Amino acid sequence: MSFKYTEIGKMPVEWDVKMIQEIGEVVSGGTPKTKEDSYWNGNISWITPKDLSSFTERFIEVGERSITEAGLKNSSAKLLPIGTVLFSSRAPIGYIAIAKKELCTNQGFKNIICDTRYSSNEFLYYMLKDKKNEIESIAGGSTFKEVSGKVVKEFKIPIPPLNEQKAIAHILSTLDDKIEVNNQINKTLENMAQAIFKQWFVDFEFPNEDGEPYKSSGGEMVESELGMIPKGWEVVKLETVCREITRGFTSKYVEKSRFKNLNQKVNKGEVLEKQYYKFLREDIEIPQNKFVKKYDILLNSLGQGTLGRLHFFIEDEENVVIDQHITIIRADHETSFDSYLYHLLSSSKYTQIFDGLVSGSTGMQMLNISKVRSLTVCMPPVDLQKDFDNRIKTLYKKKEVLLYENEYLKLIRDSLLPKLMSGEIRVPINNN
Repeated sequence: MSFKYTEIGKMPVEWDVKMIQEIGEVVSGGTPKTKEDSYWNGNISWITPKDLSSFTERFIEVGERSITEAGLKNSSAKLLPIGTVLFSSRAPIGYIAIAKKELCTNQGFKNIICDTRYSSNEFLYYMLKDKKNEIESIAGGSTFKEVSGKVVKEFKIPIPPLNEQKAIAHILSTLDDKIEVNNQINKTLENMAQAIFKQWFVDFEFPNEDGEPYKSSGGEMVESELGMIPKGWEVVKLETVCREITRGFTSKYVEKSRFKNLNQKVNKGEVLEKQYYKFLREDIEIPQNKFVKKYDILLNSLGQGTLGRLHFFIEDEENVVIDQHITIIRADHETSFDSYLYHLLSSSKYTQIFDGLVSGSTGMQMLNISKVRSLTVCMPPVDLQKDFDNRIKTLYKKKEVLLYENEYLKLIRDSLLPKLMSGEIRVPINNN
């Protein structure tokens, strides 16, 4: 295996150095006038960096909002073909996805429409993943960093022959396929848990003493400040049923240590992207209540796009310190169980409530922890919560197995990525 030295480093002799604009067209996006109703809620998906903030798959179809043909025509947004590689160029830089259907983006992207004669879109997706930090390091701007279209167009990358690009992408995508299948299974398990929660604690059809659905079997309901609730339930402040509601801890980061710092970038909601862990110095004293415990509820409390995101920490993992921009909510197990509180706070009702607890300016919005502590919640009897907890934990044990499998697959993928992208590891090519 022969190598050559180029302006961007060492690579196999068969590979070339190309600017991105030489292997595809770089296209930005746009935003229709927000006050023009006829431009919005149409059939054209419109993607923003916020849509990718909790997105863990490769292929994207829809975002939070959509636009109409009129909105497309009367803005700088462009309809991008299937297979376009989306690269967020600001707020923040480096979210990457592939268009699964024709769609648009806002101006926070530099999108690459690959020329299929020279490049594979999946190969480019993984190459940009590998080069993300390098691209981010040359971003301009003081308040908000941004990568210009010129920078993206002229950014140079190593390009193998097309058949080798496809072979490299196949290796990495096979790992991602399995990760995504596991994530889908876990979503199904989570949906099952949410269905039980809704039946018991929203529709009030939990099993009564005879094993029959409570409300439809004539169970007594009483007035409360939250509406009608089953007799024997209480309405209380969240802090009264928690052992702890506190912010995490942050100090200076180091290259590597045994103390991992879980920040809001790691917390994607249902999953944790642990490759984004930071590391804390080992010679500082960290309060014990800042270390995550199994079944803690983690609430992102700062930052546009991630604010209010909840994660139920079901992993067995030690030495993980929660970042100061995440709120830790711990059930007391005397009046509350963590699985009940997690599903309650994950409901659409509390998602809207969290939105109302935000303070601060754009880009620096945060959740007021005092208001989180003072949230009004409806608490069923502890025995009923415990019964729910026992049922739910069976589902979560299955989730946990798949989470650990995904961590292993990600470790393999992330260790292979730079070696495949540099040619340090070569993939055998079948020319047929």
